[in-house]
Amino acid sequence: MKKIGIIGLGMLGNAVALHLLNSDFEIIAYNRTKEKTNELREKGAIIASTPKEVAEKSELVIIVVKDADAVKQVSFEGNGIIKGIHEKLIVADMSTIDPSESKNITKKFLEYNINKLDIPVMGGPNVAITGNLVMMASGNKNSFEECKIVFDTIASKVFHLGESGVAHSVKLAMNLQITMLALALSEGITLVKKADVDPKIFLEILNSTYFKTGMSEKKAYKMIDGKYNTTFTLANLKKDITTITNTAKTLGIELPMISKAEEVYENAIKEGLGDIDYTGIIEYLKKINR
Repeated sequence: MKKIGIIGLGMLGNAVALHLLNSDFEIIAYNRTKEKTNELREKGAIIASTPKEVAEKSELVIIVVKDADAVKQVSFEGNGIIKGIHEKLIVADMSTIDPSESKNITKKFLEYNINKLDIPVMGGPNVAITGNLVMMASGNKNSFEECKIVFDTIASKVFHLGESGVAHSVKLAMNLQITMLALALSEGITLVKKADVDPKIFLEILNSTYFKTGMSEKKAYKMIDGKYNTTFTLANLKKDITTITNTAKTLGIELPMISKAEEVYENAIKEGLGDIDYTGIIEYLKKINR
């Protein structure tokens, strides 16, 4: 399997495509905003004019778009993926979407005899560019095995978790963790600063315990300095938080803390913070505590 289609060239999709291109795969890429295809074009990727064309020229099509509606649009509407159907085609969705939506999309693809896998990942574009993402996969096991060489190039760890929708459930649980960690660090830093304590001392102590995380060891220092290297925007995390709360309602469970986090992130977006890194939620705490 050498011909890989990428639909959606945001920060993550572009980085995945560049890494696969650098790993000797042939890349056929599509993005609604044509300017975002320039870097890949310059490096030798084929730029398609429609998702249909991507499917026609690819063995595996990876979708990396904003939400379930966007997945359905590039898959089924107009010159969508299904219009480029051929015998070898497999589709894999890297977008973060509701598990129930994922199951419905999988069923729709099966109506056209196309197997669709779920492959959400953990790690931003800075990790994707080196092939060190963590991938959660679900869907048809035979199709997964056919694509394994590609997935092992994209990610340093790949977990096949079962049937359609399962990987997206785990992905939402993972994004719940990063939401809470970002808020906990933001509130801890805010608290010690108001108590006239150097927040870097707080981080040194925290990182001396088993409560430390990758976020507390790396991003937290940038949070203190107000310097954000945006790898995943606050607005995009808010979108995923809403997907988490909607999924909880579908499952009939209460997740009170993520519901509160949804409110906090929504307020931060109203304050104009949506385009900065999600750890910039600390800027919202600064605003409300002035």
